[in-house]
Amino acid sequence: MIVSLQDIAWHRSVGQMIDALDQANFWTQLVRLLDPYVPFDSWVVLLFSSEHRPLVFAECPGADGTPDHLFQDYLNGLYLLDPFYIASREHSRTGLFRLAEVAPEHFELTEYYQRYFRLNVVADEIQFNCHLPDGRTFCLSLGSRKRFEPEQIALLSLIQPWVLSLLRQRLPYELNQVSAPQPPIQNDDWGAHLTARELDVGRLMLSGCSSKEIARKLEISVETVKVHKKHMYSKLGIKSQSELFSIFLQAQNA
Repeated sequence: MIVSLQDIAWHRSVGQMIDALDQANFWTQLVRLLDPYVPFDSWVVLLFSSEHRPLVFAECPGADGTPDHLFQDYLNGLYLLDPFYIASREHSRTGLFRLAEVAPEHFELTEYYQRYFRLNVVADEIQFNCHLPDGRTFCLSLGSRKRFEPEQIALLSLIQPWVLSLLRQRLPYELNQVSAPQPPIQNDDWGAHLTARELDVGRLMLSGCSSKEIARKLEISVETVKVHKKHMYSKLGIKSQSELFSIFLQAQNA
């Protein structure tokens, strides 16, 4: 077997990452290790849970060093519409996932995509997910201003065992730094007397699911989905999904 200099460099870098597992600059070192192989424009390390809002362990610094207001909107409630968050709650899977694999059919037509995703993540996103025994999901997300190429995805797939192993080994250190209890997920109070099923339909609509996708996820008929949508719009006094999104966003920030 012939080992290239690039192979030697990669294994040496992984060894250095193992040595840095308990260091404060671990995440910076990790993203610097990945960037020459697959360039990206943003990154964030999150812990997804069904009971609490996402816990942010690390994120790329802003251009001017000030808090990212769009990301704060995400943490306040927009994450409930995030395809990666939804997928992590619906399926207990560990691995590398692309936006195209988890996004609903109409994702790019949603207010969430137009007002948040294309402005904050811009074009494409990939995520390393470690599903934990307690049901939570530990994630390293990489965002790009342009679509990731198939060759780049193939390379990330090749190195994902190393990256996922590093994430698992790093997690205890991160959890030891958490002292304050995490805010629970807010109740779905949109200011009107919507039924639980209407709320489910509304969230799935806002995330970009078509009527067929909603019907499949909720195990109801497409006609029943349409009836729930009609009742929901009537109760809220609205006529468009844009108005529904505004009500949702206001409720999460209340």
